[in-house]
Amino acid sequence: MFSVRRPGAARLAAATLVAGLVASASIATAGTAFADGGATAKLGGLTDEVGKIRITEKDGDEFTETGGLFTMQVEGGGNLFTYCIDLYTLAKTEYDYKEVGWDESSLHNNPDAGKILWILTHGYPEQKLEDLNAKIGATLTKGDAAAGTQAAIWTLSDGVKATPLDEDAKKLTEYLLKEAVQLDEPTASLSLAPASVNGKPGEKLGPITVTSNKKEGTSVALSPGAPEGVKVVDEAGKPVTTAGDGSKLFFDVPAGTADGAAELTASLTTEVPLGRAFVSIDGPSQTLILAGSSASTVTAKAGATWAKTGPVPAVTVAKDCAEGGLEIVASNSGDEPWTFDLKGTSYTVGAGETKTIALPIGEDEAYNFTITGPNGFSETFEGVLDCKTAPSPEPSTGTPSETPSGTPSAGTPSETPSASPSTPAPSTTTDASTGTTGTTGTTGGDLAETGSSNATPMIAGIAVALVLVGGGAVFFLRKKKAAGQ
Repeated sequence: MFSVRRPGAARLAAATLVAGLVASASIATAGTAFADGGATAKLGGLTDEVGKIRITEKDGDEFTETGGLFTMQVEGGGNLFTYCIDLYTLAKTEYDYKEVGWDESSLHNNPDAGKILWILTHGYPEQKLEDLNAKIGATLTKGDAAAGTQAAIWTLSDGVKATPLDEDAKKLTEYLLKEAVQLDEPTASLSLAPASVNGKPGEKLGPITVTSNKKEGTSVALSPGAPEGVKVVDEAGKPVTTAGDGSKLFFDVPAGTADGAAELTASLTTEVPLGRAFVSIDGPSQTLILAGSSASTVTAKAGATWAKTGPVPAVTVAKDCAEGGLEIVASNSGDEPWTFDLKGTSYTVGAGETKTIALPIGEDEAYNFTITGPNGFSETFEGVLDCKTAPSPEPSTGTPSETPSGTPSAGTPSETPSASPSTPAPSTTTDASTGTTGTTGTTGGDLAETGSSNATPMIAGIAVALVLVGGGAVFFLRKKKAAGQ
């Protein structure tokens, strides 16, 4: 989702998320869209519930990879378990991720997306280990079950043949692929829509609809940040501090209120639904799909702007993976036209008009643009478009390439795949957070294609040394969480 930071005095200081894009804004008396909501989580790394998987590509080339469950820590509280749905892309530890719908991820054009959800529902860890063993006549360990589930997912997410090396894990993969049927996309854990409303003083601005996967007994906490006299109300005009799934909310802006803006934060403790996609908001990193959730804090934000006269602009930006770019919706609820420039082109939005603009962006392409308006209105959007699974890397010349593998938490030596010409080569990447470069499998914050690392033996040795001197062993070199994160 897009990450929107609004340091302007008319807004609360906040970091909010909208579909895969990092946006910052400086606003005086008018503003734009906030996030539609969901869980935000930091990628930790692979758990010890992993196993070896043989990958056979369409051209017949093979290599061995480690696959299994990742851990993620939810901002505000909670833990998630996820699988990879982007085999050839590096996973960046400590990167922040955002819950998104399938249309904002590599699943947008995957005809087997619903079958992947079925695999998650009938695989590990959603199903108990003893139940899986009874169903397929096996003696799976947790690592076997995770590897078997991951292999089935990779087969459908990346178009490869993924086969666990363990025979029982292989049985699970075969069972999941044979029985899988299409399921409907899960609902967002929490959202507010639309994410932005605008109008004039004396009006009720909205409605903003609350949606949550927690249908029964939902009690979404509402925290408005608004000038004195401006209230958040329900359809009957009654001020509210909580809401339920399907509730309609409005900003009640009394006549005579000075031009300004308000923000609404909704929060809920719930389990994030299986099958929700997670994409990085810090830069290119492996796309993940939810396999399990503890009770987690999820949030959504919506904003309102108003002015007595002149243009009253609002801008929402959404990732449009089907079209390969961004969809920008600019509206003007004022009584005069509003003209702005976007990447060298001028657009005019008439009074009471809404204009939709398609902005093509290349896959993995960085973008940065600013939209300005009256009364100090200024929105800057920047980020990277990530809508596709990465293709198999081209083989390097010279020394046969080695695909990083191994179980980081167990400290086992990595396994070298067959040295076929098309075996994915270690790729040199740039860490978006530091600007430094590193090679796949190094310990500089990067995980290999599945989150594993060639440096596992070295990390394990360091960990042992730390234990011997009374230090703590941290296999993924996790950074301390920043204050207020």
